Amino acid sequence: MTEHNAKIEAGWSFDNSYARLPEMFFTRQAPAPVRSPKLIMFNEPLAAALGLKAEALQSEEGEAVFAGNRIPEGALPLAQAYAGHQFGHLNMLGDGRALLLGEQITPQGERFDIQLKGSGRTPYSRGGDGRAAVGPMLREYIISEAMNGLGIPTTRSLAVTATGESIIREAMQPGAVLTRVAASHVRVGTFQYAAGRGSIEELRELADYTLQRHYPEIDGDGNRYLSFLQAVIKRQASLIAKWQLVGFIHGVMNTDNMAISGETIDYGPCAFMDAFDPATVFSSIDTHGRYAYGNQPRIAVWNLARFAETLLPLLHEDEEQSVVLAEEALSDFTGLFHEYWMAGMRAKLGIFNEESEDEALVKDLLDIMQQNGADFTNTFVALTFVRMEDSGLSCSKEFAEWRERWQARLERQEESKSASQQLMRDSNPAIIPRNHRVEEALAAAVNDGDYSVMQRLLAALANPYAHSPEQAEYAAPPESSNVPYRTFCGT
Repeated sequence: MTEHNAKIEAGWSFDNSYARLPEMFFTRQAPAPVRSPKLIMFNEPLAAALGLKAEALQSEEGEAVFAGNRIPEGALPLAQAYAGHQFGHLNMLGDGRALLLGEQITPQGERFDIQLKGSGRTPYSRGGDGRAAVGPMLREYIISEAMNGLGIPTTRSLAVTATGESIIREAMQPGAVLTRVAASHVRVGTFQYAAGRGSIEELRELADYTLQRHYPEIDGDGNRYLSFLQAVIKRQASLIAKWQLVGFIHGVMNTDNMAISGETIDYGPCAFMDAFDPATVFSSIDTHGRYAYGNQPRIAVWNLARFAETLLPLLHEDEEQSVVLAEEALSDFTGLFHEYWMAGMRAKLGIFNEESEDEALVKDLLDIMQQNGADFTNTFVALTFVRMEDSGLSCSKEFAEWRERWQARLERQEESKSASQQLMRDSNPAIIPRNHRVEEALAAAVNDGDYSVMQRLLAALANPYAHSPEQAEYAAPPESSNVPYRTFCGT
């Protein structure tokens, strides 16, 4: 039986503000205990930032908490209810294999959700077993921590705990529980659930809660719900631009996978692009490329339109006027995204100021990269350090002409060449979590119980802008193959 309120001197400082929302938004439930918990990955820097004590959490009692066998004092486990458009089709969903333990209040007064993923069945499991496998949980650990290193807003991974039990997928796999840390788990799908199942008062309570938690700068003057919508749109435009600038492909941009906080959430069939191609898609279930790299901005605004629909009753008393306000707010996304993306691309090219021809300069480079199958990450690193032989474009006449235009562009700005190169160093990561390197680390961990490969990869990814010699081995793209790389949702 799960032991409730087991006191562990680990620095836990829980509040449970989400549990004070109307009961329609969650179901209180304890995790299902596991047979033989063993902590296999633990994020000490994150634990310290949360005000937690690593030594206590790496004990048997800590393992029991991360596995769901013990509930720390102050926690109030619950499964969150939400809906979501999955590949364009609306479904009633919810945490089918996850439980929110509560919200850790850090010594600095910040609030973070602590969630167990793979902690057993809930009322929202829809026939699933509520469990997770070691491989996908380690994968989320790697990718989410890599995203954090890249400076991209993201949920993070505190721990992965093996359960000592097997779960059935295509074959028997070892089970695990991931401890995930997030600004919150309120999603576009949470608002869709409220709009579809709740009253206007319950929708308003959710909106007020989210405003207070994530957008406290929005005061009561004016139309605060319109300001809320505009703020969410702005954060998502910034987030998606950051994804595009490093070649990240989320893979399953359903509305239940878009966090209102503006964090990247729910790492399933995600991956990073090697050769630049806007049509790149890795997910085995995305057969039509709905969530391909080049489609991510368009899908983001589609998701935000679904969010705006939920807020219509709050935007204005008159429904037609509400629609007008929502459409005007949504129309800002394209310009915002373009502004963030162009600012990022200028930085990647060492450009400090703005000129009208910059967009053509960027587009022409990307076209040349696509035509030549050039590696996205390594091309920008080659430009940074003037190592054109590493770009795969050194024999391209079009690239040589483009490079002359770029050099002329740099000459027209006041900043020095050294300042320009430093900007590029700070904007172009030396490494990304290459798919073949991630698979190598997972295979060693899952098949051989060897976590050293993953630890070395994580160490290299912790500061991808270091451009250190130790990172060089992780910079090489995979060998060419006739078999396309495929990712899976990891359920």
